[in-house]
Amino acid sequence: MQFTLNDVVNTLNGIFFSETVVYALLATGLLFTLWSGFGQYRALTHGVSVIKGKYDKHDDPGAISHFQALSAALSATVGLGNIAGVALAVALGGPGAIFWMWVIGVLGMALKMTEVIQSMLSRDISDPENPHGGPMYVVDSLFKGAGGRLGATIGGIFCITLVLSAITGGNMFQAWNVAAVTTQYFDLPVVSTMEKTHNFNPETFTIGAILAIVVGCVIIGGIKRIGAVAGRLVPFMCVVYLIAGLFVLVLNIGQIPELLMLIVKYGVGLGDAPASGAFLGGTIGYAAMWGIKRALFSSEAGQGSAPIAHAAAKCDEPVREGVVAGLEPFIDTLVVCTVTALIILASGAWNRGPEAHFAEDAAIQLSLEDDTWTLATPPLPDKTEEAKHTNGIDDGDSGWSVNDSVFMVVRNHHTDETGDNLHRVNGSVVKNDDGSFGVKWDAIPLKHDEDGEAYDATLDHSGVFVDYPGATLTAHAFDRTVPGLGKWLVVFAAWLFAISTMISWSYYGEKGIVYIFGKEGSVSIIAVAFYRIAYTLLVAVSTIGFIKTDAELDMWTTLGLGAMLVANIPIMWIYGPKAMRAYHDYIGKLKRGEYDS
Repeated sequence: MQFTLNDVVNTLNGIFFSETVVYALLATGLLFTLWSGFGQYRALTHGVSVIKGKYDKHDDPGAISHFQALSAALSATVGLGNIAGVALAVALGGPGAIFWMWVIGVLGMALKMTEVIQSMLSRDISDPENPHGGPMYVVDSLFKGAGGRLGATIGGIFCITLVLSAITGGNMFQAWNVAAVTTQYFDLPVVSTMEKTHNFNPETFTIGAILAIVVGCVIIGGIKRIGAVAGRLVPFMCVVYLIAGLFVLVLNIGQIPELLMLIVKYGVGLGDAPASGAFLGGTIGYAAMWGIKRALFSSEAGQGSAPIAHAAAKCDEPVREGVVAGLEPFIDTLVVCTVTALIILASGAWNRGPEAHFAEDAAIQLSLEDDTWTLATPPLPDKTEEAKHTNGIDDGDSGWSVNDSVFMVVRNHHTDETGDNLHRVNGSVVKNDDGSFGVKWDAIPLKHDEDGEAYDATLDHSGVFVDYPGATLTAHAFDRTVPGLGKWLVVFAAWLFAISTMISWSYYGEKGIVYIFGKEGSVSIIAVAFYRIAYTLLVAVSTIGFIKTDAELDMWTTLGLGAMLVANIPIMWIYGPKAMRAYHDYIGKLKRGEYDS
């Protein structure tokens, strides 16, 4: 049996993001929710007062204000995770995934608050103007009295997972989605006519190369003003995105109560979400897993990354910064993610129908060759009038472009995840010698049942679906309500959010490199320089084409997410009691009015 890199990554994900890890995370969030006496309330009340500057002191150690620390942390979370990650969860897990995003959003407030408190209690303020913090400094502080290098070793392990998450979720996920959504709407001269191969897509790679240059100018040391400008534009873009999203929801206001009922129904397991159109079905377990993964990826709760940003805050009360951090999952997951999810559901983008139909007598062949099923179809018919209207295509145009990603649905082996035997056959649009458009279809591996009997593969229907992976599905959802809105809003937002997130995560990863190799010395300088160059190159590499679907992209991002959770959850368990003692001591003083003067 031949093992691919994807097989290795999937095996690691089975360890790092197993059901045990998920249950441990949920239990940890519930524990600190109860231990803090529902500290989420304090985040929504006292946290707002803190970011307004009510408790600021000029001589507090740190470099930035509470509001700036919150903004810095949100710049890494509010972005493509909210646009593309939510779309991925709904597309594969169905409405029930949103329920579990809400669960993680609520529990994530307690997780984020606790991990920031414990980090602030142990941050390195030897240089008050440039403090350092994060789980690595927590374990250093915890094991300082034990002697030896135990704390540094555990901290180093966490930093390795931090760097891994930086290059997968903080980098590859962002670049892949920007390339996907940009090429979906905009053809690049010359490049767009080049046919993509199995592992190379000239269009997405070109976008990735441009994005790499922009990001590289910031993190390698050049044009630092780009970072400052992006920092101002991202909050503005968030407001614009939310206003546009709420506008779309108002237009679909009649559907909202029913959709909320579906979210709860399929989220708690009152039936499995049935297959419909592009949605191939989803069991409660499948929905829960997708919702949890995407919410964790979006909010970063429990990962240990946010404390690195909050460590720079001007603050002499660790708990004060913790309650500020508790606001992040609320803003990120319970507000922005919910708006995106409802847009996708209300527009019908998640279970959309085909955009073209082959005639009943079309010469479609599905044959078995060399242990694989092969699909062959005649030239593509024009897209439907509805599809042309949604995508702003002229009547005389077929609606197809070279390299468009499409799929058809076949019945094959049953899967426990979806609860059905439906599967996608992915393909890429090509131009035939006669000028018509055809499809180069991927092969379907032959599967056998427990008795060794081969499963038949049969075409479910003759419809051709356009694949809208990640952020492109969100853009399509906007377009289905207001044609053209998604094209400009989501593409523009994707670029800004991605640049901001990649810059923030490059900083997180660099802090991990500095911890491992030291703050000073030639070795540290070389290691940081190598990291910056590698990080920049990976922006382009991730768009080459070896990641073909949003499910494969999720596999890579889960690797970094799961590794950080495995490293950080035990740290929270061990150091959590100290954080909770500090929390209750602070809240007691707050209730007694000791901070009112």
